[in-house]
Amino acid sequence: MTWFEYLSFGDSGWGDELLAGLGVTLSLALTALPFGLVLGMSVAAASVSARAVPRGVAFAFTTTIRGLPELLTLFLIYQGVGMLINATLKWFDPRAAFFELSPFIAGAVALTLVFGGYAGEVLRGAWQALDKGQREAAEAVGMSRWQVFRLIELPQILRLALPGLGNLWINLLKDTALVSVIALNDLMRVANIAVGVTKKPFLFFLTVCLLYWMVCIVFEWCIARMEKRANRGIRSI
Repeated sequence: MTWFEYLSFGDSGWGDELLAGLGVTLSLALTALPFGLVLGMSVAAASVSARAVPRGVAFAFTTTIRGLPELLTLFLIYQGVGMLINATLKWFDPRAAFFELSPFIAGAVALTLVFGGYAGEVLRGAWQALDKGQREAAEAVGMSRWQVFRLIELPQILRLALPGLGNLWINLLKDTALVSVIALNDLMRVANIAVGVTKKPFLFFLTVCLLYWMVCIVFEWCIARMEKRANRGIRSI
């Protein structure tokens, strides 16, 4: 068989399986992104809090997440949380059936934690870069704390944090390859299966490299457009 036949669609080729794996990869990343942003914003808010307890919790979370390899975080969620759920079910009902945590859910949770931990630091830095006089002026004219955050601080935080968040999003896309070790049929796992069947590692791994590269190029272009729009009216120095 030629290389084109290996990558063709249908029963004789692996093209449809690779596209399905790419769909799983994108679904996983797009599922983790919004939850990771919410988690990151919550961590950033706790980090800049005037109270010691929220700051301590945020510091412990970000230090732990950034100190653990992403693969280890994935194993802890997939194996550890699964064991905890089964132990809890057995405690309530000794005859309870075995519960198997979905690899997709485990991967999404692990990537959400990783993205949220790093995004929290990026957003915290953007938050602390704001001019505190803006909050004081807004409160002086009677605006509530929520109005100040939503109308004045949040748009500026997102603008300042966008380059860093964009880099984290690209890293998130690439980190989805880790879920192949827990039997989720993402792009990387499909490529590994194809290599095992066809004994053509260079062909399939090069194809996967090109697919990841093209996806990252598309999103980098989107991020650049978002940055340009966010900085409209801002004079560069």
